[in-house]
Amino acid sequence: MVLDKLGDSLKNTLSKIAKAVFVDEKLINELIKDIQRSLLQSDVNVKMVFELTKRIKERALDEKIPSLSKKDHIVNIVYEELTNFLGGEGHKIDLSKKPYKLMLVGLFGNGKTTTAGKLAKFFTKRGKKVALISTDTWRPAAFKQLEQLGKSINVPVFGDPKQKDPTKIYKDNEKELSKFDVVIIDTAGRDSLNDELIDEIDNINKIVKPDESFLVVGADIGQATEKQALMFHEKCDITGVIITKMEGSAKGGGALAACSVTGASVRFIGIGEKIDDLEEFDPKRFVGKLLGMGDLEGLLEKAKEAIDEDKAKDLGKKFLKGEFNLIDMYEQMESVKKMGSLSKIMNMIPGMGNMKIPKEALDVQQEKMEVWKFIMDSCTKKELEDPEIISGTRIERIANGAGVPDSEVRSLMKQYKQSKKMMKMFKGGDMSEKGMEKMMKRMGKGGMPKGFKF
Repeated sequence: MVLDKLGDSLKNTLSKIAKAVFVDEKLINELIKDIQRSLLQSDVNVKMVFELTKRIKERALDEKIPSLSKKDHIVNIVYEELTNFLGGEGHKIDLSKKPYKLMLVGLFGNGKTTTAGKLAKFFTKRGKKVALISTDTWRPAAFKQLEQLGKSINVPVFGDPKQKDPTKIYKDNEKELSKFDVVIIDTAGRDSLNDELIDEIDNINKIVKPDESFLVVGADIGQATEKQALMFHEKCDITGVIITKMEGSAKGGGALAACSVTGASVRFIGIGEKIDDLEEFDPKRFVGKLLGMGDLEGLLEKAKEAIDEDKAKDLGKKFLKGEFNLIDMYEQMESVKKMGSLSKIMNMIPGMGNMKIPKEALDVQQEKMEVWKFIMDSCTKKELEDPEIISGTRIERIANGAGVPDSEVRSLMKQYKQSKKMMKMFKGGDMSEKGMEKMMKRMGKGGMPKGFKF
């Protein structure tokens, strides 16, 4: 994501505070200039940037909090002000009503239909029975595209590509749609918000009576998001915004900030092209990741989606007994893969985002994990269950079967032994404060055994 540059810039700015011997007005002025530069480079409106940094400076100079050091207090001020700047507490979707009806509106080219599919996947992963319906009578391929997306995630799609009246499409399927927990309505767009589109959205609104209406807008228009969001909010009564294309737009910061002043807050962000690349937008968690503070809540959500609960319990028991073989390691790697890229996972772990591990290094490690999977596929069941027997001629045979050099097999074995060493530290299950302190002392710098790789 291009916003990673903003995050790196802000982390570097805060590191100056951490390294400083004294916190004085000169240092605070430097901090303010760095924050201004970072936000302006991310296409955030100049006036908004100066208003934000003025508040940060005033608080940093005037406030005194006895329970925090000056350095910690300034970091906390930056965190709080950036969070408020991007929407404050954020909004959680209330799915208590059945069916919960969510309507998507917007102009051509912003990814409404793709976003409808992503939202369907998002809700199905949370155990909801979801239906999609296409009321787009303008774009010939709209129904077909939504139908294909629905098939890929096993979600039923309703619509009628021959019908030219969007309201009739909904009425004809209303009885069937009432059986679902969540109904997502994909509407038609136009090149601009004209009277024709406003009338169409009004008519659908009266028939559907959606619980929420979200404007779908691309991050690539940056600050212009404000104008578009205001227009839709005033004319079509939207309740929130979904920003797409966040992974490839240098203007993502501008789009996020622009929505915070419209009265229609950002509810989701699209972070990639895959069906799973949609995140519920929570300003606190988003800013926490930007500043390297992590996002444990988000990490736990991803873990729950990726890891089978029974397998997790079974693996946990093995860890506490000090048992760990290549089969366990393989399953662990599969679960990590489901959670997303290593760089995203690292940014969710508090403190890891500030370790400045090059993305290239994490990409190399991710590629290495793929190679290790091929190696494990070339192992016998006995070798997987008892990796200690893998040496000499076995290494050569496994390498030949996987089509890799012997060194890759040795690298896997080294990683396995380091992982097993970590698991042994949990043997006995002493999770008390003293037990954890003892474990940390036995571990290498940074809380990991020396040489440990992710």
